[in-house]
Amino acid sequence: MSVHGARQRIHEAVLSWPGVTAHRHRFGGTEYRLHQRELGHIHGDRLVDIPLPKKVRDEIVAEGRAEPHHVLPESGWISFYLWEPADIDRAISLLRQAFELARKQGVRSYGEP
Repeated sequence: MSVHGARQRIHEAVLSWPGVTAHRHRFGGTEYRLHQRELGHIHGDRLVDIPLPKKVRDEIVAEGRAEPHHVLPESGWISFYLWEPADIDRAISLLRQAFELARKQGVRSYGEP
């Protein structure tokens, strides 16, 4: 239920974006931020969680690109499981979408229940 090396590839990709920093996540794993705003976090080589505006989250879930958050399913958060190597690029794409939204809309936080 994980893709060996996924965390490292995602880590390198996300940190290559301007202004993004990595921090220890309070529930384990690595959290990525643009300034003070969390873009998402990764748990090992198996799971990426990303906060989004609820409307965007609903569209992504409806399209089958991610699942509702595994703990807070009614929130704006999505969970993306890494099952196969191609999922690494999909996870990076979802994180990139969060990054672009953050750049466009400033430092407001998303995903609150």
